[in-house]
Amino acid sequence: MFASINRRTFAGAILAGVLMSTVSPSLAASQGARLFTFASEKDEIVAALTTDDAALGDDVAAIGKALQDRGSLTVWRYAVRKAKDGELEQAPLARISIQAEGNLRVEPYRTPLRVVPVE
Repeated sequence: MFASINRRTFAGAILAGVLMSTVSPSLAASQGARLFTFASEKDEIVAALTTDDAALGDDVAAIGKALQDRGSLTVWRYAVRKAKDGELEQAPLARISIQAEGNLRVEPYRTPLRVVPVE
């Protein structure tokens, strides 16, 4: 019974996220860093560009080209955490390097959660 409650809660959170993204797609961008999904055959991460690459904006084609031209990009990996006020938020976890190897896809990432900017 506990597992089914968690699934319902999770499904409700996903539905709320879809609805919020549909109603206000720029909500997360206005609250903090712009987030992107970097997906390869093996892994998928949510990350924000560093201040050095912020000029690329939210143009995924420009980000993909920069990654291909340079061979790698340094980004801030984001993860969900519980804030001091008890609400969930997307926050920077670690600064990582993404390598341009294999088939890599870059997509904008929308979230109903508060996005904490990199300090």
